[in-house]
Amino acid sequence: MRANSRMRRRLSRIILIGMTGLAATASTGAEISGTRQAALLNLLKQDCGSCHGLTMKGGLGPALTPEALRGKPASMLREVVLRGRPGTPMPPWAPFLSETEAEWLIEVLLKGEINARR
Repeated sequence: MRANSRMRRRLSRIILIGMTGLAATASTGAEISGTRQAALLNLLKQDCGSCHGLTMKGGLGPALTPEALRGKPASMLREVVLRGRPGTPMPPWAPFLSETEAEWLIEVLLKGEINARR
């Protein structure tokens, strides 16, 4: 149990360190460029996928499939993405994503379009 907790903390730190480069590119406007959308999809597949599974069917973190997210308010999902979940390995992504970007990612997940978009 103790080793698992250390591993989760370590993984969270690695992800946060690796993501520091995204902070400078976070969009603040309502429009998200195609280049930024591609970067966000890469983030979703690689960084989120490292905990939630590369197919978003779960792993260290819960599944992020449309079925698993059904019934959960988009506003709650946005807050989890931006603020994280204290006491869990889920880090806050607000330093790297705007609210608009978080909402766009959630829309992609809710529609099950993660692999359909490029």
